[in-house]
Amino acid sequence: MEIFTVKLTSIDLERGLVLPRDSKLEPLQPFHGTKELSTIVESEAGTRLPDPVTIHCSTRSGKLGFTRGWHDIARDVGLRSGDIVTFYQEENGGAQYKMRVKNVG
Repeated sequence: MEIFTVKLTSIDLERGLVLPRDSKLEPLQPFHGTKELSTIVESEAGTRLPDPVTIHCSTRSGKLGFTRGWHDIARDVGLRSGDIVTFYQEENGGAQYKMRVKNVG
């Protein structure tokens, strides 16, 4: 089940990814504080990072956002402003979530 798709900005890469307003948040609710999301990261071509990444999802300024773990993904995958990220709930290979990244530039 797709939770969100977002086109990245430089702020998303520098400060952390704030989930878009139209995100389907039911798979992430309810929680208080920080929730750890074991996530498989995959390119559009199907190439995966070798191990699932733990992303910390927490509330910032009243909105959910990805903090710790997100910056590691951005660095390891070489994400840049304009790239597309789609986040899914999907049981797969020991992780409950999947992130597909599309490098556009």
